Amino acid sequence: MTEITRRATLAGAAASALLPFVKTSPASAAAPPAATQNASFYRYNVGTHQITVVCDGVATVNLTDNYAAGASKDDINKIFAENHLPTDKVTHTFNPVVVNTGPKLVVIDTGLGPDQFTQTKGKVGQFHNNLTAASIDRAAVDTVIISHFHGDHINGLLAAENKPAFPNAEIMVPAAEWKFWMDDGEMSKGTGNPILESNFKNIRRVFDALGRKVAQYESGKEVAPGITSVASPGHTPGHNSFIVASGAEKVLVQVDITAGAAFLFVKHPEWNIASDVDKPLAQETRRKLYDMAIAEKMPIQAFHAAFPGLVRVEKEKDGSGYRWIPSIWNASL
Repeated sequence: MTEITRRATLAGAAASALLPFVKTSPASAAAPPAATQNASFYRYNVGTHQITVVCDGVATVNLTDNYAAGASKDDINKIFAENHLPTDKVTHTFNPVVVNTGPKLVVIDTGLGPDQFTQTKGKVGQFHNNLTAASIDRAAVDTVIISHFHGDHINGLLAAENKPAFPNAEIMVPAAEWKFWMDDGEMSKGTGNPILESNFKNIRRVFDALGRKVAQYESGKEVAPGITSVASPGHTPGHNSFIVASGAEKVLVQVDITAGAAFLFVKHPEWNIASDVDKPLAQETRRKLYDMAIAEKMPIQAFHAAFPGLVRVEKEKDGSGYRWIPSIWNASL
C-alpha cells in the first residue's frame, strides 16, 4: 500500500523545475536505468548517474512537549500555522534513494522495514514494495550504504523473517558509527535513556541477523563510484551524508542533518530534535553543510523532506537560519 498525496506528487513536479542538470540520456549499466515515473518513486539524473528516490511512507504523530530542544510547543505550532499546517501534529516523511552509477546499483539507507509496514498497516515501511514498483530488484543491488544506525535507516536491511533484504549486496557502514553503537561500554552508559536503549537494542537485532557482515568506511572517502561520504556527526556520533557526483554535476544527500519534521531545524538550526546525540555538534554540522551547499550551489536530496525531498537551501535574510526552496514539506497522510 502506497499513500502519497496529490500535493506530494505535485511537489515532485515542482522540484524537477529546480534541476537544470536533469537529463534524459541513460547511463550505461549492468542493471539498465529505467525510464518510468510513479507516485511512489521519482527519478532524475546527475550527469550519467541515475537517482531514484523511493518513498518509504509518511507518518503523522502527536507533537510532544520535548519534540525539539530549544523550542516550546507554542514555538513549533506558530511555525506550523505560518505554513498552513495542522498544529499539535508532526508529519515525518522517509526518502531512501537508489543510485545507478553504471557499474554499480547502490542503495543509500533502507527505511523502516517490513515489520513497521505491518504494524502501521502500510503507512511506513514501503521501501521494499516501492522498489518493486520502480522495477528495482533487491537481488541486483551491489552495495547498500548506511548513513547512520537509527531504525528508519537500517531496519530495511532485513526482509520478512529477518532474512537479508539485499542478499547479494555489500553492506557498508560508517566506522565511527559501528565503533560507538557496538561498544558494550557505550551501551551500558545509555541505560536509563529510552531513546539510546531502544537504539542499541534495535541495532544489534538488525546486524546480528546479518551475522555482523559489514564493511566499514571512513568519512571523506569515495564509497562507491561517484559517491563520497561526508562526515556530519551530531545526530549520531558517526553520522554521514553523501555527495553524488558525475562530471560537473552533483547533489548532496543530506540524510539526518535535519530530521523528523526537518524544516523546523532548517529554519531554526539552533533547535535540536530529541534524538540528536550531541546537540551542539549537530547544530554546527547543519550550518556547515548548508553553507557548503549554498556556496557550491548544490541541490539537496533530503531524507526527511516531503517526497521526493529534492530541494535547494537559502539563508534567511536575517542570517539566523535557512529555508528550503521550493516549500514542499506539506505532504500529509
